[in-house]
Amino acid sequence: MEDFSFGRELRLLTPSHYSRIFNEPARAATPFFTLLAKPNNQDKPRLGLTVAKKRVKKACQRNRIKRLARESFRLNQHSIDNIDIVLMVKNGIDDQSNEEITKQLTKLWRKINERCKPGAPKPPPFKKRPNKSAKSNKQT
Repeated sequence: MEDFSFGRELRLLTPSHYSRIFNEPARAATPFFTLLAKPNNQDKPRLGLTVAKKRVKKACQRNRIKRLARESFRLNQHSIDNIDIVLMVKNGIDDQSNEEITKQLTKLWRKINERCKPGAPKPPPFKKRPNKSAKSNKQT
């Protein structure tokens, strides 16, 4: 029988766990979520959540989004390979219904799993956008 728990071994807990993923990750995105992922050497997938106050103002909304993300991951963990995933939210997520959030997450778990498989194309390197204030200073 499959275990559908979400214990400590399924979570990214330390800053070093997160920072490893931010270096050249596989990416998947929808209008309200961005997933970053990298294969791990554990025997299970792991999830880290970042729901910034800048994106979602109310604590009750941030908690709702995290609760839905954890539940979706818990139910889909057996179809995900051994990868570490960081979920980030975008503006406007707090206006979405629970059903819409769950539907997008289910699609994203499948998408990021495909992008992390061996032999999948490597993501292009991330390029930072030019600093707007530096541009305006040069013109004057």
